[in-house]
Amino acid sequence: MNINEFTHYAEDKLKNANIETPVQEAGVMLCQVLNCGRAYLYAHGDRELSSDEKAILDHMLAQRAKNIPLQYIIGDTEFMSLRFMVTPAVLIPRQDTEILVEKVIELAKKRVFERKNEGSSARLNVLDMCTGSGCIAVSIACFCSQCDIIACDISEEAIKVAKANSELNGVQNRVEFFGGDLFKALEALEGNYKFDFIVSNPPYIETEIISGLQKEVSSYEPGLALDGGADGLDFYRRITAKAPEYLNKLGWLAFEIGYNQGERVSALMKESFTNIQVLKDYGGNDRVVIGQLSN
Repeated sequence: MNINEFTHYAEDKLKNANIETPVQEAGVMLCQVLNCGRAYLYAHGDRELSSDEKAILDHMLAQRAKNIPLQYIIGDTEFMSLRFMVTPAVLIPRQDTEILVEKVIELAKKRVFERKNEGSSARLNVLDMCTGSGCIAVSIACFCSQCDIIACDISEEAIKVAKANSELNGVQNRVEFFGGDLFKALEALEGNYKFDFIVSNPPYIETEIISGLQKEVSSYEPGLALDGGADGLDFYRRITAKAPEYLNKLGWLAFEIGYNQGERVSALMKESFTNIQVLKDYGGNDRVVIGQLSN
């Protein structure tokens, strides 16, 4: 079987499993196994697959037909044009989360410029809560070299993945990881440690609707990283209540939110935060809420 024949064969298999983009996903599998780019597939469609390559591809197809997410099968994904390892211990990074990261980077660079003009230290401390794969923490470190990041997660397995991703992207010297339940993870830090930014993509799905989500999500992504309680706001309440204790003057709190949570999360933040903004994702839905600590 050659590349073209496998593509048609895989398309039929994946279509029968109700996979929405079968040709694209077959191409991803081929690129992974053949260690090549998409252009190679187009230019060498008559290239015969070895028996070992075909066996690996068949195994991938069988997994995907069970609705196991392709990113878990491949073992990595792209986020902010960076490569991230993913396992079933962590949520798969989504493009919408890039909006949160880009906003924090924008604000951080502005803060660095202001501090330089004031003649004070331009280094910033950032806390990433519920770090998961580490995609937020690692991306901020990669694109804002003046940021030193502490990232925490209650899942020790997630911490292992996040650490690996910091090494994969060469920022392990500027991202430090701690395990624990939200701010309890910071008990290992000495002194009165404060941050210029607290950023989080916490669990925010309402408990009762998780089982009805797309099977790739409900059956394979970690429930611990999805379940935000009865109304989806449990973690926003807990983080917002404690964040002022850990923020420097004029520090920022930045959340990813569910499409229907903009007004409610904004309301939670109004007691201690000002300059509250709700940002939309590429589909026009509310996706990020940010606010600055009141004086």
